[in-house]
Amino acid sequence: MDLSKNLTDAFEYTKGLFTDFGRLVILIILDVIPIVNFIVMGYLAKCIKESPTSKSPPQLANYGDLWVQGAKIFVVSLVYLIIPIALIIPLVIAATAFGFLWGWGGFWVGPAVIILGIVGVILLFLLTLVVVMAIVNMVKKNSMSKAFAIGEILEVIRRVGWGNYIMWAIVIFIIGVVVGLIGSIPFVGWLLSLIIAPVLGVFVARSIALVYSEGAPEMVSPPTEEKPPEPAPTVTEAKETKYCKHCGTKISADSVFCPNCGGQQ
Repeated sequence: MDLSKNLTDAFEYTKGLFTDFGRLVILIILDVIPIVNFIVMGYLAKCIKESPTSKSPPQLANYGDLWVQGAKIFVVSLVYLIIPIALIIPLVIAATAFGFLWGWGGFWVGPAVIILGIVGVILLFLLTLVVVMAIVNMVKKNSMSKAFAIGEILEVIRRVGWGNYIMWAIVIFIIGVVVGLIGSIPFVGWLLSLIIAPVLGVFVARSIALVYSEGAPEMVSPPTEEKPPEPAPTVTEAKETKYCKHCGTKISADSVFCPNCGGQQ
């Protein structure tokens, strides 16, 4: 996989969002409304579905279908990540509580909570790699069950190469961190974050779709069985038979009337 080519293609594709500012504004507005933002997730799924064939982001339409697709993505993500998140939450709560009560200089958390938190972070990283490809597999094959076809998903990653895939994930993570830092700019950071969020989503959707296409097995159509041509009638057979000019029934060459319809020849 050529990572540089992948990111360049995704960048050129994403620029197409700015050819229709009305669409971009709607995506920005929808993205900040909880539950309603499933529509934006569904739109990203549509970008995945149409890539790599399409060269520009799709039109924003059929909001109901997009919402349903986004809801499926949310459910799949929750199923995959609920365990690591549950392991990390106690560490976050403990760290926050001790930070507020005692100041960060007196921070202390029990070893069990720390160990579970570390395990949760490791699981979160590994399962995130899987769930991203699982979502693409679901979208491409238009079946929610394909999000849990672990064998298929791991085979796609294997074809891409785990090293290539992890490198792609690291680059996307760094881009996400940079976007997060932009959001911390005083006064205008929050506004820039609102604008960048759907744009970054389209960029990542295009990029992961290209990664998937590198590892997805080619769809080979089954060979069609061609019927052998019917043998041409022999000269003798052609001379000994003819067809009724009224109904088309095969009759002997010397027949005067058709035995089927009675028509005179």
